[in-house]
Amino acid sequence: MILNLLGITLLCVVTWLYYRWTRVRQYWAKRGVPHLPPNPIMGSLTFLQRQNPGVWMVNIYKQFRSPYVGAWMFWRPALIINSPELARNILVKDSSFFRDRFLSSGSSDPIGSLNLFTVNDPLWSSIRRRLTSVFTASKLRALQSLVDLKSSQLVQRIKNAQDTSKLNIRMVYMDYTTDIIGTAAFGVETNATLTGVDPMRTVTQAFTSFDLYRGLCWSSIFFFPELVDKFRFTFFPKWSTDYFTKVFKIASKHRKNERPRGDLLDALLKLMDEGAKSNEGITEEVVIAQAAIFLFGGFESTSTMMTMSSYELAFHPDEQEKLYEELIAFQYESENGHLEISKLADCRYLNAVIKETLRKYSPMGWLDRIADRDYKIDENLTISAGTPVYVNNIGMQYDDELFYEAEKFIPERFLPENAGNIKPFTFLPFGEGPRSCIGKRFGQISMRHALANLILNYKLEALPGAKKPNEIKIEKRGLLLVPGEELYIKFIPRN
Repeated sequence: MILNLLGITLLCVVTWLYYRWTRVRQYWAKRGVPHLPPNPIMGSLTFLQRQNPGVWMVNIYKQFRSPYVGAWMFWRPALIINSPELARNILVKDSSFFRDRFLSSGSSDPIGSLNLFTVNDPLWSSIRRRLTSVFTASKLRALQSLVDLKSSQLVQRIKNAQDTSKLNIRMVYMDYTTDIIGTAAFGVETNATLTGVDPMRTVTQAFTSFDLYRGLCWSSIFFFPELVDKFRFTFFPKWSTDYFTKVFKIASKHRKNERPRGDLLDALLKLMDEGAKSNEGITEEVVIAQAAIFLFGGFESTSTMMTMSSYELAFHPDEQEKLYEELIAFQYESENGHLEISKLADCRYLNAVIKETLRKYSPMGWLDRIADRDYKIDENLTISAGTPVYVNNIGMQYDDELFYEAEKFIPERFLPENAGNIKPFTFLPFGEGPRSCIGKRFGQISMRHALANLILNYKLEALPGAKKPNEIKIEKRGLLLVPGEELYIKFIPRN
């Protein structure tokens, strides 16, 4: 009797699963949407831990050449957007349909779930509105003395090296960006740029270290958020957020006894005070979560861009010479040769080099949103509420029809006289619309100063037999588009 009951139960479960899977598998085919056949367990995510999502997005774009492609986040239907016109609709024109991201950390991970990157409305709007003023051009000019100091220390760090060809450039640049964000945002004096060692650098090192377990955490957060609370996954390693929380509380206590500096720490403390007086859910955990994501975003993306721009320039001596000549002329015309923030921002070729690096190596290769209502994509397709969409920005940035010879490093494409050749919403390294990157200007200032000082002081040269930029490995276990191997170049002092 019991065996019969178990058999019937098993048959019912198998029948239900088969019926459910059949509906899932046929979802996009019934709607006439091009797609790859889904895996019965992983859906479209069989590449995880084997290929970087950004690389996968480029391959999907090139394989289908379609305005959109059907995909599955496990068994959940999702839509990949390959069209700049549709990207504009989703990110800007109809952004009210897509206010939230699909990715999410869990309630067991407040630092990971309550930051501007992962949190959704209405809390997101409240936080964003209050913090936007910190990143205006006028406020960021206060970074001048800091970027001057840390850029000069970066030059000195390289000078102190016995053999510059043995410097892991990504690690050295992470030391620099950790100091910039640690000091600018939290008023904590850090010394990683010169020494490579600092307590704050220990935290940022943990933020970027990926093993199988950390990869599983991020894969769940980005593609299957329902698993996060069940397995208590976290966005960052818990010990690192515990340590960072302790540092933030100490810095906050000291700052309350000092004059306001107008930096991010002041803004976060104001956010905390206002949160205590309102009913918007702005708790101490929310404030610390913003500090953590600014630290992560501020040092990781900028250091990656510095790494790849240096590596590309080492393999492109003609482009490097153009940049050097521009910077020498700029320095000559500046008072005492000073690299002033507002004026350095007008260096045409420097900006072109940075933009071209961002085009090829956008840290976030896609922009995820989730439809909160049924949404008409075009005359042929309407997606249901709750459907995740992924704007494939890196796919468009590698399209030869949008960016000629897209695999090549060609900064000239971003010079002002060529701006008209770039179709709107095909270059989206910082996103677009209401949820675009709030720290865009901060990162650009940090990178401009470091790169300008490096090029003025050193000629960058590729090592004999080194992999070309397009041959380097990309990190597989993490989800951001970052190098998956150590990179080295030669720094030759200029006269």
